[in-house]
Amino acid sequence: MKGLLLVVMVALLAMPARAASFYVVVAGLGGEPDYEQRFTAAAKELDRIFRTADPQAHVYTLAGPGATAAQFAETLGMVARDAQADDDFTLILIGHGSFDGVEYKFNLVGPDLTAAQIARMCDRVAARKQLVVDTTSASGGALPFLLRPGRAVVAATKSGTEKNATVFARYWVEALEDPAADTDKSDSVSAMEAFTYASKKTAAFYDSEKRLATEHAVFNDTGTGEAVRQAGNGQGILLASFTLRRLGTSQQAASDPRKRALLDEKDQLEQKIDTLKYRKAAMDPEDYKKQLTEALVELAKVDEELDR
Repeated sequence: MKGLLLVVMVALLAMPARAASFYVVVAGLGGEPDYEQRFTAAAKELDRIFRTADPQAHVYTLAGPGATAAQFAETLGMVARDAQADDDFTLILIGHGSFDGVEYKFNLVGPDLTAAQIARMCDRVAARKQLVVDTTSASGGALPFLLRPGRAVVAATKSGTEKNATVFARYWVEALEDPAADTDKSDSVSAMEAFTYASKKTAAFYDSEKRLATEHAVFNDTGTGEAVRQAGNGQGILLASFTLRRLGTSQQAASDPRKRALLDEKDQLEQKIDTLKYRKAAMDPEDYKKQLTEALVELAKVDEELDR
């Protein structure tokens, strides 16, 4: 019995550690009670969503008086200390931003933070796979500073000149709670699906209010080139690979240690399928069909195992 226990312990120690997920959500300075309440509520809702979706996730949320530049730096310092190369890192900024034509600033209690300062903090995080979602006004002005290979960046506005308060954050949160956002029916919501959902909802908001849209969300996940409003030409692959929320049986499986490895395998296969679809135009049709069929068959097998 002791010998068997020793073998099991050695086997467990030899298993590769499951990649961890790190989330930092920051609700900046509201300036007015209405904005203060709105920003804080969105941050707390995201905190709840991330903690519920993955009890083992590392979730840090700053809001109200605690949302200062010093606390921001300290929090990202802790993430930089703990996150490993194979982990995922997500930073979500909620609130007001400003842009003077040269420099973007995220408005916080006390001194603001520039996009360049935020980028340097993120650069210290070892995680090769990163997501920064800036839902603030003028957030398009931050995008050029944040770009880096391996980091997907989402901005609520297409440039720093769109300076009105945004509603994008509201629909980004909603996307992680509405099963309708799961357009590929994978029992999960990816960052790409959340972006598409929130963008459409934002446009519908301005249409329903009969107001001229003052925000146009964009993203870049290649680390180079211009930001775009929809996937294509290589853009969107990294966003599609970021699973932000699991739904239904997939969420239940995430809480079962025996099924986490299967979920990781499912994520990898879904990423492979998404990548193939983005590369379809540049591939030999027969090779594309062969690789896609093989990946779909493997995905069906994994789904069958998860359902048992």
